[in-house]
Amino acid sequence: MKNSRQIISEVSTEIQPFHISVPQDDLDDLRNRLSRTRWPDALGGADWNYGVSLDYVKELASYWQKEYDWRKFESRLNEYPQFTTNIDGANIHFLHVRSPEPDAFPLLLTHAWPSSIVEFLELIGPLSDPRCHGGDPAQAFHLVIPSVPGFGFSGPVLEAGWDIARISRAWDVLMKRLGYTEYGAHGSDCGALVSRELGIQKPEGLRGIHVLQLFSFPSGDPAEMADLSEEDQQKLQFLANFNERAGFNSIQSTRPQTLSYGLADSPSGQLAWIAELFCGFGDHVDFIDRDAFLTNVTLYWLTNTAESSARLYYENAHNHGQETQGPNTAPTGVAVFGHDFKSMKRFAERDNTNIVQWSEFERGTHFAAMDAPDLLIPDIQAFFRRFR
Repeated sequence: MKNSRQIISEVSTEIQPFHISVPQDDLDDLRNRLSRTRWPDALGGADWNYGVSLDYVKELASYWQKEYDWRKFESRLNEYPQFTTNIDGANIHFLHVRSPEPDAFPLLLTHAWPSSIVEFLELIGPLSDPRCHGGDPAQAFHLVIPSVPGFGFSGPVLEAGWDIARISRAWDVLMKRLGYTEYGAHGSDCGALVSRELGIQKPEGLRGIHVLQLFSFPSGDPAEMADLSEEDQQKLQFLANFNERAGFNSIQSTRPQTLSYGLADSPSGQLAWIAELFCGFGDHVDFIDRDAFLTNVTLYWLTNTAESSARLYYENAHNHGQETQGPNTAPTGVAVFGHDFKSMKRFAERDNTNIVQWSEFERGTHFAAMDAPDLLIPDIQAFFRRFR
């Protein structure tokens, strides 16, 4: 009988190899559209106060048109084994990077919105082959990195009803289809929601989850607000400010199709919309590498997934009570980064009853896998060490 941490050698006929090869005409069209952008007027001195800065988008769009090299990153992505499979009627694209270490632990990585598999490029080597990156080979992982349904090469064709709960069920099918009888899950943003939902659903073989955010808010009970420390009060104010400025959430939860006409037709519009969250509403514009950011934007543009990815917010807001009920009881690790959503432990513990690791860092963003991998990698390794 095979060890539960080994991959079944027989490859399912339901899984097909995938290779990225974007037609040159699509890249030429992108540059042509960028060169013909009709820019809006902006209020003098607006900077980031009314949204993404016009000067910022102009400068980045110019670099995207004249200097950015998609082929370089296409080749890098193609260095990793990629596949597609059909689950519950959806086409699912994923990277599957097997570790050379025979006792590596299977780990599912789910990306954020408005992100993609590009989010995890800096994690793949150190997590799958720590021996070659100055790490402990006993901390190796087999990595499964899917494109969320409707995102990237999993889109844009997607039927209605793909909310977080349905994605989580599909991920368990994917892991078992690959032969993994036990595994862990990690994610940020919608990836954190998917991972937490797995902890609620408790599929057989899920050992634990590690997330960058737990989106737990005050319930309105005055007792929850008693004895808040000064630090907690600052976090609460940050959450209030975050929600005030999260206009993308309101729009995508209600009218994603209306939004998508502009994003699907204008690469500069797609760039600005993605920059809204990547740039943290203006407070950490320079933390994420420019080329890595543009690779992510280019992936959305080339796959025409503005509408199908934004629709996830609508599906979650209109799932009519189909979400799994109850708290997350899976062993849970949380990494809170300095320039990200401020998860608050007292509220998180109310909704997640088995938090066994809580880490806080002074730097790092909503996309810490891209701008703080040196902090995130050891935190992931430390959390999953308990399951080996």
